[in-house]
Amino acid sequence: MDILQLDRTAVLESVRILEAAGPVDWELPTPCSQWTLRQLVEHMTAQHHGFAAAARGEADELAAWQSVPLGDDPLAGYRASAEAVIAAFAEPGVLVRHFTLPEITTAITFPGRVAVGFHFLDYVAHSWDVAAALGKAVEPSTEAAEAALAIAMSVPDDERRRTPDAQFQPSLQAAPGATTFELFLRALGRSPDWQARSQSSPPPQEDGHAR
Repeated sequence: MDILQLDRTAVLESVRILEAAGPVDWELPTPCSQWTLRQLVEHMTAQHHGFAAAARGEADELAAWQSVPLGDDPLAGYRASAEAVIAAFAEPGVLVRHFTLPEITTAITFPGRVAVGFHFLDYVAHSWDVAAALGKAVEPSTEAAEAALAIAMSVPDDERRRTPDAQFQPSLQAAPGATTFELFLRALGRSPDWQARSQSSPPPQEDGHAR
C-alpha cells in the first residue's frame, strides 16, 4: 500500500468534489453535526496546513492547527492548503520523520507513515462529508476503502469518543451486506444514509465529526 499516493488521491478528490459547491452552498449542513460546509472546509484547510507544518517539524503548538475564516473565496483557500500538504508530503524521507500531532497528544511523536495514514483517514471521510452535504454520491477505490477501513478500525472506540473534543462519534452498527466503504463510515460514527436537511431543521446529532 502506497500511503502517500492514497493520501494524495484522497486530497485531490476532496478538491474535485468541493469544486461543485456554488455560492449558496457554503451554509449547508454537513454530517459533521456542528459544522456548516464553510466551517467544515475551514477545518479541512487548517488540518492541511497543520499536517504540512508537522511534516516540516514546525507544528508543535495547537495554534498551528486552528481554523481561520476563508473569506469570499473558500475554494481558493482550500485548494492552496491541499497543494501545500501534497508538497510537504512529497519531500524525501517524510515517512520516516517523526510528526508532532498536538491535537492527539504532545506526549509522543508519530512515525511519518502513521501520521500520513491519519491524514488519509480524515480526507477519505471528509470527502464523503462534503459530497453528502452537496447531495452527491462518492465512493473511493476498493484499495482506498480497504486501507481507510484498516486505519479506522485501529482508532479506539471507547468513552473518549463521547467527550466534547472527540474527533469521532462512537461507531455505528454495520448493516447486513454493507460495503467496505460503508463499514468505514460507520466505524467513524457516520451514517451512510445521512442526507442534507434544510437549515430550519434540527441538525443531525448522531453522525459525523464530533467537533
